[in-house]
Amino acid sequence: MPGRRLSDLLQALPFPYQRFGPDPEIDDVVTDSREVRPGALFVAYRGLQRDKHAFIPDAMARGAVAVAGERSPGELLLPEGFPYVQVPNGREALAWLSAAFHGFPSRRLILIGVTGTDGKTTTVNLIHSILTAAGRRAGMISTVNAVIGDRVYDTGLHTTTPEAPEVQRYLAEMVAAGLTHAVLETTSEGLAQGRVSACDFDVAVLTNLTHEHLNFHGTWENYRAAKARLFEMLRGSADKGIPKTSVLNAEDPSFDYFRRIPADRHLSYALGRAADVTAEDVRFEPDRTRFRARTPRGVIPVETALVGEYNVANILAAIAVGVALDLPLEAIAEGIRRLPGIPGRMERVDEGQAFLAIVDFAHTPNALEQTLRTVRRMTWGRVIVVFGSAGLRDVQKRGMMGRVAGRLADRIVITAEDPRTEDLEAIMAAIAEGVRMEGRVEGVDFWRIPDRAEAIRFAVALAEPGDAVIACGKGHERSMCYGTVEYLWDEREVMRAAIRERLGKGQGLLEPWCHLRRRQGDGASSR
Repeated sequence: MPGRRLSDLLQALPFPYQRFGPDPEIDDVVTDSREVRPGALFVAYRGLQRDKHAFIPDAMARGAVAVAGERSPGELLLPEGFPYVQVPNGREALAWLSAAFHGFPSRRLILIGVTGTDGKTTTVNLIHSILTAAGRRAGMISTVNAVIGDRVYDTGLHTTTPEAPEVQRYLAEMVAAGLTHAVLETTSEGLAQGRVSACDFDVAVLTNLTHEHLNFHGTWENYRAAKARLFEMLRGSADKGIPKTSVLNAEDPSFDYFRRIPADRHLSYALGRAADVTAEDVRFEPDRTRFRARTPRGVIPVETALVGEYNVANILAAIAVGVALDLPLEAIAEGIRRLPGIPGRMERVDEGQAFLAIVDFAHTPNALEQTLRTVRRMTWGRVIVVFGSAGLRDVQKRGMMGRVAGRLADRIVITAEDPRTEDLEAIMAAIAEGVRMEGRVEGVDFWRIPDRAEAIRFAVALAEPGDAVIACGKGHERSMCYGTVEYLWDEREVMRAAIRERLGKGQGLLEPWCHLRRRQGDGASSR
């Protein structure tokens, strides 16, 4: 990307600013001082845990030629004459400056944004598959990866929308590769922190809105308002010759709230009530789902490897996007059929064992409930669930998830899920209290085992022929956070190792994954 003058980039900012010093040429826009290369513009802001203004000296030492930040230049003790831009909101400035640096790539793409509590990643993948089946050159950015033609990029250790410079870089790569459409997963934190500001959306999709992320947003109303930003952005987005369309779940309690947000067109979807896109004659099988989707343009026969009622809803949302973009109905059906499954979403692990083993990302009360109900349909034996709740996240959901498991699972193993700097015993105790409220007895039908690998080993050892063991909460994620350290983690490989040990195919296979025991010693025992 050729350099651009700082003053040229600043013209994109939709709010007042003050510029001090000369007007250098900018070769990159970054907010991580470790990524600064000579010629970069470093953007600082007051974060939740760190004030990025503290890293300005490091950025300058690495070759930053200008800085933008929220503090006054006098507070920062910058060298005399060093280029500095004072802005009211550093995160918003980062998004707009990144978009301007890359030439506002979203204005040259049909951009679909997907938000909601659960089902975002699956819906993004479905839409991408439908677009591809319809012959559209499409890319996608999810919390799992970014797909640009044949190139696939990992988008991070844990689930959130990438930072604005990454989002704009991916979109720019899509434009350079000749793509015409992009699908972007937009989390509530990503929306609230301006990571997708300066993106010009054409279609906005809501999967659902349930209990999550109140640790960050503070209140349910703030959480809902963050999700609503995606739909509010439709009105201000560049006109690309197609109607700005809002796709909403008619069965979600927040439907009326989102329906009031203006758009050129609103499309609704639902399983059990009247809507623009509905499902009928739904048939669930252990490894397949079939139904007919009724749309304003006709009926689509649907066959998919995705299982569960919640995935029928995700599919209806994707179909509504296809309808909004006027894609052929046959291509919509083919795109759904082609999608084999989503990494870490109801993903089976098969080593020839006599019981079902599944890894899933369910980490909210609603997702856990939907997942357990789905697994119940897939097996004639017991449902054994392993799950925890993340540290430094929504504390209210812990007891709620315990109650869900206590109601719907036969055996329950409570364990770690990224405890971070919180007390793991306290987290597990909160979950256990919810389980007890459903009349379950510790040591009889539920257990607390802090080390997640040992918890999975224990659950696998409990399994009998016809049972189902499902580990929820980690899914595709590639790390586990204890304290402030990210340890290598792959839930699918952990489940596989536990099964292989159970089948006598190897010993000590789980030892490399027992991070908590290695971290704290053998005192971290189960109880």
